[in-house]
Parts: sequence; structure tokens; C-alpha cells
Amino acid sequence: MNLKRRPRTTSEVSTSAMNDIMFFLLLFFLIASTLANPNIIKMATPRSNNKIVTPKSIVVNIDEKGSFFINHDPVTLDQLPSELQKRLNGSTDTPILVNADKSTAWENIVKVMNIGKQMNVKVLAATTPEK
Repeated sequence: MNLKRRPRTTSEVSTSAMNDIMFFLLLFFLIASTLANPNIIKMATPRSNNKIVTPKSIVVNIDEKGSFFINHDPVTLDQLPSELQKRLNGSTDTPILVNADKSTAWENIVKVMNIGKQMNVKVLAATTPEK
């Protein structure tokens, strides 16, 4: 009978590749989080305490030059009512979200609000939360 004790071998798990995987996952989620809402053009919006969030809306962007966009599609002021009507499909439940730059003339924002009022659609303004 062989009663000698055998030396124990220790097992190890190599985690060097885990660091690379975690780095790539972090990088992926950082990039994906910046693309979370592709319908909004990045602009400096005014600050507000209001916390209304619209789950489904039509976004009208107005840049600092006064150019109008529905989502990312450029439209003129004359085309805006007909384009909004096409996207609403006769529904008055879908709100219009106005995403305007700080330096945009209020006249442009009021024009979009008047168009929404004529269509009996709720018009909301996008703002940046106050700190």
C-alpha cells in the first residue's frame, strides 16, 4: 500500500483577458449611451425645473440660425404644417417637442406653437435640467 501523501496542485484562473473585455464593454456602453436618442440634434437649451418626459413625440429642432428640422430632416417654415400633419396621421395624442437653441429667436418657437395649436396638438419645449 502506498500511504505517501501526494503534493497538492493549486489551480489558477487567468484573468488577464478579463481586463480587456471589461474595457471594451465600458467603451461600448459609453458610445451607445451618447446615441440613446438619435432624433434630437445637440443644442444648448434653456434650463428648467420641470421634469415632464414625453415617451413618443415628434421633435421639431430649431437651430441658432432659425433653420427648422423635423427629427433630422430639414424643412422650411412653409413646409412645416404639412410635414407635421403627415407625421401625426390625424392623431392629436402625439405631442410636438420643440428643441430650440438658446439663441433662437422666440418668434420661431411661437410659430411652431401656433402651428400645433391650429392642429389641436400639445406643444412642449425641451429644456436642460437645472443643477
